[in-house]
Amino acid sequence: MRKWQIQEAKARMSELVKQAQQQPQEITFHGKSVAVILSRAEYDRLARTNESLVDFMRKSPLYGDETLFFERDQTPSREIDL
Repeated sequence: MRKWQIQEAKARMSELVKQAQQQPQEITFHGKSVAVILSRAEYDRLARTNESLVDFMRKSPLYGDETLFFERDQTPSREIDL
């Protein structure tokens, strides 16, 4: 991953975008990493959220395992003096 100082990134934006199509590009400000520029395809791959939480849980290797059981604590809540 190539590092770009923010001033250089602003001055050479089109080159930065072209390079980001190949691999992520890091932006620094006062020597500290502040951002990463990546291609839209890579962003879409990382941000993919087209499945529900239920579908995700059903893909778990523990789904349907009858030995895994979480029992709810039935103790009453504690009383608090107000």
